[in-house]
Amino acid sequence: MTGVTFRNLSKSFGQHSVLDNINLDIPSGEFVVLVGPSGCGKSTLLRMLAGLEPISHGDLLIGGVRANDLPPQKRNIAMVFQSYALFPHLTAAENIGFGPKIRGEAAAAIDAKVKNAAAILNLHSYLDRYPRQLSGGQRQRVAMGRAIVREPSVFLFDEPLSNLDAQLRVQMRTEIKALHQRLKSTVVYVTHDQIEAMTMADRIVVMNQGKIQQVGAPLELYDRPANKFVASFIGSPSMSFVSGRLGAAGAYFETADGERLKLNGGRASAFAGAVEAGIRPEHFVISGTDAAMKLRIDVVEPTGSETHIYGAVGGEQVRAVFRDRVSVKPGETLPVTADPRNIHLFDKATGLPV
Repeated sequence: MTGVTFRNLSKSFGQHSVLDNINLDIPSGEFVVLVGPSGCGKSTLLRMLAGLEPISHGDLLIGGVRANDLPPQKRNIAMVFQSYALFPHLTAAENIGFGPKIRGEAAAAIDAKVKNAAAILNLHSYLDRYPRQLSGGQRQRVAMGRAIVREPSVFLFDEPLSNLDAQLRVQMRTEIKALHQRLKSTVVYVTHDQIEAMTMADRIVVMNQGKIQQVGAPLELYDRPANKFVASFIGSPSMSFVSGRLGAAGAYFETADGERLKLNGGRASAFAGAVEAGIRPEHFVISGTDAAMKLRIDVVEPTGSETHIYGAVGGEQVRAVFRDRVSVKPGETLPVTADPRNIHLFDKATGLPV
């Protein structure tokens, strides 16, 4: 197994900076997910690790060895793309064994590698089929098998589930995580889907505009986001934000309309600027007291196990999710509050916690 290190890594296309001073250590055997919106630089970082993009500045170390100038074939890395890129005229077995065959390995060794990959990925029944005879999930498993037979030091996944339907994505998430647990390999996985990141990663790297915003375990990012961007990006449905100010030495949060949320006394008591209170949808609580904000309901979505409510608090759009079946209608008002421990406060000017 092999670790990966990025030191002061930057990438530019002409005058346009895509990645800015990336520093990240990925220990051997860790499953790391790079996540962020489209254009944040996550796929470019993965391509630099694979040797498909030159490095503008900084160092890339693979297994402690500087790899900036190593060609892709000497990095011992296998990559699985969003596109399956299978040869249509070859069977699943021939697709999986194509790499070893090109490298001139013995037929018996190739056959053993193909059977081993098929056993890991549960592909034995499909080895004689052509890609056109396989489902999307089966094709993606064949692509993964092709990566496994290379016996790489590092696996790279570039949004491999984007072409699959919702149910198949859930299944493949489980299969990829199980594959990592079985092989104990180093995995760097790129996605824009933060649900994939939360359910699969040992650590998540949240990126935006070419910079790392926060690195940590999934629940660490969920519970203690480093800034408003991370708070809004991690979690589904996403966090809701309401603008206002702090009052009475941090004892409460107050909107421009005068609605209040109780806080733990003394919290951020020295902060006098405008703030935003961030509350995750599942942390809203229907209140039976006067110490609550008024949620003006626009849309109600019953899902059976939950009730999703879209509306406005203090003139700003919010989303609340209740485990109970709430009998409300659009146009009505619902009193809501939240446990002070579940209220995140951010400086409205900088997006940093207060």
